[in-house]
Amino acid sequence: MKQFERKIILFDFFAINFAWIAYYVIRIESHLIDYNAKPDLILPLTIMYIFWMAVFMFFGLYRPWYAQSRLDEFSSVTKAVSAGCIIIFFLIFFDDESAREFSPNRPIILIYWGLMIAFVGLGRVVIRSFRRSLLKKGIGLREAAIVGTGQKATELYQAIKQYSALGYSIVGFIDIEKTVAKTGNNGIIGHVDDLASVIKERNIKALFLAFDSPQHDAVLDIVAQCTGLDVSIKILPDMYDIVRGQARTNQIYGFPFIEVMPHIMQPWEESAKRLVDIIISIAILILSSPLWIFIGVAIKVDSAGPIVFSQERVGKDGRIFWMHKFRSMRSDAETTTGPVWAPKDDPRVTRIGGILRKTRLDEIPQFIDVLRGDMSLVGPRPERPFFVDKLSKEIPLYKRRLVVRPGITGWAQIKQGYDQTIDDVRSKVRYDLFYIENMSFRMDIKILLITFYTMIAGKGH
Repeated sequence: MKQFERKIILFDFFAINFAWIAYYVIRIESHLIDYNAKPDLILPLTIMYIFWMAVFMFFGLYRPWYAQSRLDEFSSVTKAVSAGCIIIFFLIFFDDESAREFSPNRPIILIYWGLMIAFVGLGRVVIRSFRRSLLKKGIGLREAAIVGTGQKATELYQAIKQYSALGYSIVGFIDIEKTVAKTGNNGIIGHVDDLASVIKERNIKALFLAFDSPQHDAVLDIVAQCTGLDVSIKILPDMYDIVRGQARTNQIYGFPFIEVMPHIMQPWEESAKRLVDIIISIAILILSSPLWIFIGVAIKVDSAGPIVFSQERVGKDGRIFWMHKFRSMRSDAETTTGPVWAPKDDPRVTRIGGILRKTRLDEIPQFIDVLRGDMSLVGPRPERPFFVDKLSKEIPLYKRRLVVRPGITGWAQIKQGYDQTIDDVRSKVRYDLFYIENMSFRMDIKILLITFYTMIAGKGH
């Protein structure tokens, strides 16, 4: 986490606690409520701080600040505080119902809501104003580069240079035509063919694509090269695309930009997705635990080899992890062939393995991988390093699948069966990219429900 974000957490520590202390003083000293015994201060203060930190993280209040204005920041804090106070209100309400008495704390929760807005919300506006003044002085800017060397690129450079509060420092231009020599005077810092190395060498955090003419192939190549790198991409689109409604754009001082690889899911959706991963994984592992013995015995009786099959897979951001399944093939399945895709009627699948695959019971050990954070319930299926290297060379944007956690099930799995040919893989990549660009908590629930039906109906492969 960057230094400024750490300071924000420290600020929230004081703001949240001061808001509670002020609320405590108003509640006690104003005599709005009569108490037989003076309430404790320290324990509720600690509990409330932990509660608000969880709420703020759930609403994504600790993400980088560069993209938001002060009004947006205040609005985000207001939404988070309002949601938290509603939760507190209903917790008090349910406690009243169980005790069959009315709590005087319920109506004055509005006072606490106002104090939280004042201390946290207005405080963050002040901090953001201070941060904005630092950016204008060139302190804390992020390195960025413009891909293109024409008139649009030059105009964009002048605009970003003029409005330093955007938070970008343009380190130079990246040529796409090789028509201009790389020199220190013309601002060219490299060619698009060497984009990945330029990004790493210059520590570039943002790319602005500004072409004077359509360069669709170049855009695909740039996105592919940036997959797995900590860099955002903003494309100045064709005006025709904007008029047709094909491009959802953001404005940077008059320049309409499409952001590639944005955070599609809302912060609360990301938190909810991970929470569902954990809850469902724990529930399935506990409920299925009696089956482990029967499945293990059946696998051992049916064929020689281990009960649980472990294999290297490529996870989020290209990280290698070990994926686990109940063994459904002969232990020597790839001894002579090496890595191959599983055909529809794979002769290597054992009798018990066929049943496990039909019912999806072979996937149960993967819920351990989900708990560990290597996988999610929903996402693109993880592939072996051999195939990732092979397919990345043959299929454009294949590595974009690696920007999210791989899943036990996914949009491609419910739309299409197992990969048998390179054409099947190409088709699945389209489904995976569609999922990544349209990720939502609602879509995950839909995929899980369809997968559950497939498992119950015995339609697995």
